[in-house]
Amino acid sequence: MDLVTIRTFDNYFNANIVLTRLQDAGIECYLKDEFTVTIDPLLTNAIGGIKLVIKDTDINDVSKMLEEMDTIYRDAAVCPDCGHKGLDQISKPGTKNFVTAFFTWMFSSYAVAPEKIYQCPKCGWEGKQLPAIKEFIEE
Repeated sequence: MDLVTIRTFDNYFNANIVLTRLQDAGIECYLKDEFTVTIDPLLTNAIGGIKLVIKDTDINDVSKMLEEMDTIYRDAAVCPDCGHKGLDQISKPGTKNFVTAFFTWMFSSYAVAPEKIYQCPKCGWEGKQLPAIKEFIEE
């Protein structure tokens, strides 16, 4: 039996959500480099992020579960303008991200963290946060 890294994360919130769901389903898994990235986020790119490690015998089951989780996550957010499901997270175009790209290219390291936004691929709506999910809001 070998251990394999099936996914990497750049923050511990998402990593722990996925870890907990897999452990609740009876999958033995752990997070490698979680504490290093949590204590010093600037090392994320240097060490390859937080790694979700599983047994190689569980790879098919875990792949299916991760695909299902990704689909549920993407379909939960709905564009407030057109109602399209499946918003994309992209790097915001602008000077700050251009500077980041330039310094990354010049020095092979991140000088400034790129700013991310959510965008609707259908109508072009943009927002810094995912819109509220209507099913969970009490009126």
